[in-house]
Amino acid sequence: MSSPTFSKTHAALVIIGHGSTLNPDSSTPTHQHADEIRQRGIFGEVACAFWKEEPSMTEVYSMIESREVYLVPNFISEGYFCQQVLPRELQVTGPITHLADKTLYYCDPVGIHPNMTKLLLQRADEVAPGVPRDQTALIIVGHGTSLNENSRKVIEQQVALIRDGGYGFAEVIDAYMEEKPLVSDWHELTRSPNVVVVPFFIADGLHSYQDIPVLLGFETETGAAASQRDVFRHNPHHLHGRSLYYSSAIGTESHMADVILDQVIDFDRKHQPSALSRTTEPKIIPWLQSKLGKGNLRLGQIQVKAQGTSFVIRHIDDAASTSLTSHQGAHSLREIVKLDAQGEFRALKSAPNLIRGWQVTVPSMAELLLALDIAYPAAVGMAMAEEQGQLQGVPLRSNLSRQTGMYRFTNTIRDDQAMQMVASCCDSATRCQRRIVWGLTSDQPLSGPATVKTQRLETAGEIPLLCMEVCPLLVSEARKIAQKNYAEQQTASDS
Repeated sequence: MSSPTFSKTHAALVIIGHGSTLNPDSSTPTHQHADEIRQRGIFGEVACAFWKEEPSMTEVYSMIESREVYLVPNFISEGYFCQQVLPRELQVTGPITHLADKTLYYCDPVGIHPNMTKLLLQRADEVAPGVPRDQTALIIVGHGTSLNENSRKVIEQQVALIRDGGYGFAEVIDAYMEEKPLVSDWHELTRSPNVVVVPFFIADGLHSYQDIPVLLGFETETGAAASQRDVFRHNPHHLHGRSLYYSSAIGTESHMADVILDQVIDFDRKHQPSALSRTTEPKIIPWLQSKLGKGNLRLGQIQVKAQGTSFVIRHIDDAASTSLTSHQGAHSLREIVKLDAQGEFRALKSAPNLIRGWQVTVPSMAELLLALDIAYPAAVGMAMAEEQGQLQGVPLRSNLSRQTGMYRFTNTIRDDQAMQMVASCCDSATRCQRRIVWGLTSDQPLSGPATVKTQRLETAGEIPLLCMEVCPLLVSEARKIAQKNYAEQQTASDS
């Protein structure tokens, strides 16, 4: 498929992903597509935001200086998340929203774009090269859930388009993990000697690399995440007298970057947004430059040192080391900050467990800012906003009150429980280095043991790590407390 060509250097693009607190691969495709689009120079700024990772959809606006911001959900369907959760978190009220000094353009999710059909066909050919389509069944796999009928609808639409489009496959069917037709019945649902299975997911997460292989029958138990596997799965798998070809998730396809841009083009075509003043005075990079006045600075567990026209980034405990592994460019930092020394996923980048033994050199202030945003998402923008008196924290009760689904009871925790939860779960020495700038409510600050997380402890030459909103890990802890409260109440009422 051809790459869209246009220029929006006056605007910003924010790609919205789901993310995960458990799986290191969930956010990877979103970052990769952002890197590709950033490299093309189409937008003045390109950033990512996530539901379950950093930066959050509240924090990302601190990273963006452009007045016009295109928001593209990197989601498969226009269901619950794209219609309710994302608009709520992004503070959008429709396709075009005016928020403070920004105009937000909320685009359709990538999964419903017509060009997804081309990606599915391309992925099928890549996974089974040279295999005749007229002897091949194509299975597009989704999760399947009664909670979101749109998730199934978008897959059924793709199946119909391919089946009726004359693309030559002997069979084209949809299958699901949790509802009929079940992907575990693939050998009964198809007759062709060759079967190609393409997961219709955004990322190679728990489903595509752990659950579905077991359901297909070529794995007997779930394995590690994709990025932690030693050997990539080999095709074909010979099962039930057939040749089974299994693909990685469709969202990992490199041309998904083009689909993201297609959604921007389609938004402009459909809504014809009025042109704004296209001059945006840059503030973040000059502010960061001022903090480097003495040639070095500290942010969290990293130190930045000016070296001629370049900048060297290291772990603060490696400042004097002469035996470090050298890397070039901001993007190399993404893999460094992903896992801790034990190989566990660092879902919270501000956790005090950054590995040592490396140094990254970047050639410019712009790339230094990108590197710092990779290591500590939105930290620089939030620190600048606080210094200028413009950072608005989201109170704990406000965040918990807007939780839905399995988290809708989180706001029932008592005030004393909330304070103890913050003190223990956000402990700076073991859990999170951020300084909290939000209160219990807009009128009630944190108190008791939680006040330690609001104290200013930064030293000269240090950019503070700030927390402007409760993170998903703390929301999960609040849910556990609320569940325990409910169980105790039930026990008391039964006795």
